[in-house]
This record gives sequence, structure tokens and C-alpha cells, in this order.
Amino acid sequence: MESVFICASDALEEGGKGVRFPVTAGSDEATGFVIRFGGQVHGYLNRCAHVPIELDWAPGEFLESSGLYIMCSTHGAVYEPESGYCAGGPCKGSRLRKLIVEEAEGQVRWYPDDYVTAVIA
Repeated sequence: MESVFICASDALEEGGKGVRFPVTAGSDEATGFVIRFGGQVHGYLNRCAHVPIELDWAPGEFLESSGLYIMCSTHGAVYEPESGYCAGGPCKGSRLRKLIVEEAEGQVRWYPDDYVTAVIA
């Protein structure tokens, strides 16, 4: 499948704001996001594993105050940025849906899969 350009690499700072992008999840309009953590870019479907609502409390604000976890702004569930594993909260033991992302030549790109696909304009 063709990759989709998300952002320039320098748009993602270690432990900083994420970049949101439109996706289709199943038949629903949704968003995905990418963050930089541990020197790597990680991408996820922007949906809490507890209830399917967006995680960020303001656009691109996914990490909690320590910068160590992705946090659901509604339920306070915390997720490990490298794996999407829920380390605490109402969905403990569940995971965020990981997206396949790649960083190369100063660009961050996403590879749609069978469930999370690109928005067709």
C-alpha cells in the first residue's frame, strides 16, 4: 500500500506535541497521530482503548505532564508511548491501535492497513 505523508520530521520534538491526521477507521471518520518518544516516531489511532473517544486534551497534546505517558484526557488512562500498552486506568492491559509509520529523508509517513485507511477526498 502507498504511504501517506504526515509531516516533516522536525515537526515532532522529543516528548512534545503530536501531529494529528485524518483517517478512516472501519467506516468511521477518525484521526491518527504521531509523536516522538525515545528518539523514535510512534503512530496510533486517536482512540482510547476504554471508550472510542479522542485522547488529546487540546489538538496534539497527547503526553501527560511528566512526558512519560500518552494520557486519555477524559478517563486518565495512561499508555506507554513505545507500545500503546495501557499501564493504568479503566482499560489497564488493553492497547491503543498502533499505526505503521516510518521516518526517512526528513519526512514522517504512514502506511494504511486493512482497518485504518486514508481519507479519500
